[in-house]
This record gives sequence, structure tokens and C-alpha cells, in this order.
Amino acid sequence: MASTDAPVIGSQSTQTRLDPRDKVTITVLLLSAFVVILNETAMNVALDAIIDDLGITERLAQWLTTGFLLTMAVVIPITGWLQQRLTTRQTYALAMGLFVLGTMIAASSFGFWMLLAGRVVQAAGTAIVFPLMMKTVMDLVPPGLRGLVMGNVSMVIACAPALGPTLSGVILQHLHWRFVFIVVLPIAIGFAIAGLARLRDVNEVRAARLDWPSVPLAALGFGGTVYALALIGDAEAPAWELPVAVVVGVASLVAFVLRQRALQRTDEALLDLRTFRYPLFTRALLVMAIAMMAMFGAIIALPLVLQRALGFDPLLVGLMTLPGALLMGLLGPIVGRIYDRRGPRVLLVPGSLVVLAALVGFAMLLSVDMPLWMVPALHVTMSLGFAATFPVLFTVSLGAVPRRLYGYGSAMVSTLQQVAGAAGTALFVTVLASQSAALQSTGTPFDESFVAGARMAFLGAAVLWVVGVLLATTVRRPDDVVVDLDHPAEEPVRA
Repeated sequence: MASTDAPVIGSQSTQTRLDPRDKVTITVLLLSAFVVILNETAMNVALDAIIDDLGITERLAQWLTTGFLLTMAVVIPITGWLQQRLTTRQTYALAMGLFVLGTMIAASSFGFWMLLAGRVVQAAGTAIVFPLMMKTVMDLVPPGLRGLVMGNVSMVIACAPALGPTLSGVILQHLHWRFVFIVVLPIAIGFAIAGLARLRDVNEVRAARLDWPSVPLAALGFGGTVYALALIGDAEAPAWELPVAVVVGVASLVAFVLRQRALQRTDEALLDLRTFRYPLFTRALLVMAIAMMAMFGAIIALPLVLQRALGFDPLLVGLMTLPGALLMGLLGPIVGRIYDRRGPRVLLVPGSLVVLAALVGFAMLLSVDMPLWMVPALHVTMSLGFAATFPVLFTVSLGAVPRRLYGYGSAMVSTLQQVAGAAGTALFVTVLASQSAALQSTGTPFDESFVAGARMAFLGAAVLWVVGVLLATTVRRPDDVVVDLDHPAEEPVRA
């Protein structure tokens, strides 16, 4: 079916208002997602204090972020099954309950491993909130309003992680790093109570079967692959560890894919890979994965460089990233409205070029004596590009599959998003640490070698992002009506 970037026509496409009850449901999920995702990166600025307080290395500390993302990648595929077995309110209660419990564990932790356990439990709750929000939006919002609503969703996804370092910086200026969790705890409890009071059930419960063998395969596949990325260039790791991680990760991923393809025949797959039969979904997902790698890598690498190499205090680091975070939040709904009227290319192609310019700028200009204003200027530029990118990608990817696959499409987007974020974090820190160590071994001062390692990491991200720019030129608006390829003779399912 032909499709262009022109606005789609039809009763659903021109609908301009949401039912008030649907608006309340979506708002509750958006605000809850903002709180849980905010904590995802709030600890980035605190990593320096945690490293000193617990006596751990940068490589070990980055697993507080990577472990969080990987846990989400493992739990998210299960959310499709959860949303079939539990009501919307029950799923929400489980998600917020896990997040609150994880926050309590992290706040009271007395060592690295207990802190990591708290982060893992937090991540399990966060992993349930996000797909629940995405599927609910696709079920309740007509195509003509999805750009605007996805703009608000992208504000949560992009703005909340970016605001995390600012919140953390303000807290660390006066308090111990544990207060990053202590401050969040009552907020999370309040949102959980208020959300359960206002949320309504919008899904149909049925007795779906969970394929348990797929769960460890997903954990070993995604976890092993990203762990292998984190080991690249680690001189302290045993020689056997990297090849073992690669073999385990790749073999588990292959087994996972084969099992999902077999289970698709009876509609029992943990992740239904038939979503990739829709080329527009695949292209949008690839661009999103590269964007997540770049954004999460930058979010964790930049605070480390500013604190450990340039000597900035946590509050200043948080304030330097605040303008970009606010820009992403403010532009999300605006970008969504532009998408609804003009389509994706007018936003996606210029936005991807702006991100490329910012990454190249960091790679070329980051230095120990760079002007103070240059860091927030480059960060704002990068945020501007991502603000024009994420709403488009979320709207296009989920709008490119039929309604029957919304749950699987949402889980696939969420899983790949977290795996890509974990991979980006691991690659950034690996390149930064290995380059820094190599230069220090030749007598280069610590601060200069650390900044040089960061420049190399940003350069690698820029090279990878060139692929994202090229793919962005092929993304178009999805059809208003998506034909189900498995049931082409039936009445097309309205997206």
C-alpha cells in the first residue's frame, strides 16, 4: 500500500481529542514512567563518589548502569505475557512495588553487591512500566494523535535520563550518595498510591503460557553479548573470559531466535520476531538502537570526564547538563505536533545530522582547558538532535505493525532500547578506560589521558552514528491501515 509523508486522511487520523478517562490513564503511566526512568541515570554523577567510597574501579562501577539496563532487557520480553495474565492495575502495582523495594535496598546498601542487587530489583519494576505505557498508548490513541502523545512519551524517555545527573548533582553537593535513592523513595511511593487510585483496567486478561526456557536464553544472550563488549580492552581480565563471553552470548542469542521462530507457529513466543517482517519497523528500530547507544554512552561518559579529569563538582556537572534535558522535555510535544502534520523526514534527517555534529564536536573539542561554556553548548546541540529523533522513531516503529502485534512490537522496541543502551555504556567506558590506561603507561598525566580516552569514545560514536544518518533517510510515515501479513485476506487491522 502506498504511503507518503503527507498527513493521513480518515476519521481516526483527524480525531483531535482523547476520551477524558483515556487521558487520565495515559497521564498516570507517563508520570510513573518519568519517576522510574529518572532514577536510571541519577546515579551517573554519583559514580565518582561511589568509586571512592566503596573502593571499586570505573569498570566495576559502570555495571551499576549496565546491570540496570540488562535486567530491563531480560524482564521486558516477559511483560507481554504479564499484560495478558494480569489486569492493567495489577501490572502497575507489581511494577511500582518492585521499584520501591529496589530503591529501599539501594538506599540501605552497605557494599557494592547489595547496591547492585537494589539496582537490579529497581530495573525489574522499570522494565514493566515502560511497555505497559507504550502498549496502552497504542491501544487508546488514534493515529492522528500519536505524534503528539509519542512526543510526551519521548519527553519521559529522553528527558528523565538527562535530568537524572542534575538531580544527583544537587543531592551530592550536600548529602551522601545514598540520598540519591532516599530522596526518590517517598516520591515513588506517592506515585504508586496515587496511580492505583486513578488507573483503570484497559486490557483483556487471558490464560497465556510463559515459555520458561526462553527467559534464561534471553538473559544469557543479551547479558553475554554486552558483557563481552565490556571486556574488550580490559587488561586485567583473564585471557579466556572474553572469548567465553562471546561464545555464550552469541550461542544463546541464536538459540533464543530459533526457539522464538518455532513458538511463533502457535503464538506462544516470548518475543514474536514476525514484527521484523515489516521493513519500516526494522529500519526505525535500527536507527533507535544506534541513537540509544550514543545517548546512554554520552550520558555516563560525560559526567565521569567532567568530574575525574576536569575536577568539576557534582552540582556543576548536573547544572551543565540541565539545559539540554529541559530542551528535550520542552520540544517533545512540539516535535510530535510537527510529525502529525508534516511526517517524519522533516524532523528525522535534520535531527540526526545535528546529533552527528555534536558527537564530532565532543570528539574534536573536549580538552582539559576547554572553555566552561562549551560543554553545555555541545550537550544542548546533542539534545536538540535527539529531541527531533526519538518521538519520530517511537511513533513510526509501533505504527508500522498491525494491532495484533502491538504488544510484541512494544516489547521489541523496549528490549532493543535497553540492550543498545547497555552496549553503548559498555563500549564508551571500555574505549575511555583502555585508551586512558594506554596513554598513562607512556607517562601522560591522568587528566589528559582520561580526556583523550573520552574523545576517542565520542569519535567512535560519531562513526557509528553515520550509519544512523543514512538509515534515517529511508524512514517514512507508516500507513494509516497496516495490512496483517499473516492474514492478508481479512479486513486490514486499523493501526
